[in-house]
Amino acid sequence: MVLIEAGTLRMGSDDFYPDERPVHERKIAAFLIDRYEVTNEDYARFVDATGYVTVAERELDPAAFPGADPADLVPGAMVFTPTTGPVSLDDWRAWWRWQPGAFWCRPAGPGSSIDGLLRHPVVHIAFEDAVAYAEWAGGRLPTEAEHEYAARGGLVGARFAWGDEAYPDGVAQANSWLGRFPYDNQGVGGTAPVGSYPANGYGLFDMTGNVWEWTSDYYTPRHLRLSDKPVDAGKRANLLATASAQDGFATPRRVLKGGSHLCSPEYCLRFRPAARSPQAEDTGMSHIGFRIARDA
Repeated sequence: MVLIEAGTLRMGSDDFYPDERPVHERKIAAFLIDRYEVTNEDYARFVDATGYVTVAERELDPAAFPGADPADLVPGAMVFTPTTGPVSLDDWRAWWRWQPGAFWCRPAGPGSSIDGLLRHPVVHIAFEDAVAYAEWAGGRLPTEAEHEYAARGGLVGARFAWGDEAYPDGVAQANSWLGRFPYDNQGVGGTAPVGSYPANGYGLFDMTGNVWEWTSDYYTPRHLRLSDKPVDAGKRANLLATASAQDGFATPRRVLKGGSHLCSPEYCLRFRPAARSPQAEDTGMSHIGFRIARDA
């Protein structure tokens, strides 16, 4: 882990998506954070030690899906599938599919494996799965503010973790989508081994790009100034859980940070420290992972 010294974060951005606003200051206490995203190898060690079963592997409760065909209620996860050509970018269902039998060590479903992917970030991780690993490892998930502060690497107000240009000198500094989305990827085309791209100013790798990362904060459509201190999981739970569901989502949503290998400038310019995304606590996907933090 890397020690991040205490400081003041200018959090958010007024230049991109509405939920990144307003820019405001947060005081950050010193904390430790993983140098790399949690890998398949790391997660396998956890599962071997504890016998933990992830959300994507568990049987579904028919009561939670009224009207659904029981035959469709089988364990699985959402898997990204490139289209064969241009499609409307208004409907994410064109490139995401529900894959029965997909989970962290069968990332594309039955017949797939993590052979050769041990140093890749683990995916198909729901919030509960990330918290369980963090507690086993003696840590916790970072808050949204901690993640953004660490991702900036000491660059105050910069658009990206390395400066203001997305591709300085035409070179990708993070694992993101290169080409036309969602059918023509000239980049890696999936996750990359952790540490494949340059570290930021704090010596942290993949704080943007590769996979989205869970944080402990509940999502709200704009930054809330509830306190100058970060909001940890479990604190102000009723207020924030309600706020995270205020736009019609029944399941509380948490903030994802950092973007992923699917982030494309023409669709999702979110491989930036200020970028954020909502995710239902009970849902993992093939581009969502995490890293852990500890109090200093």
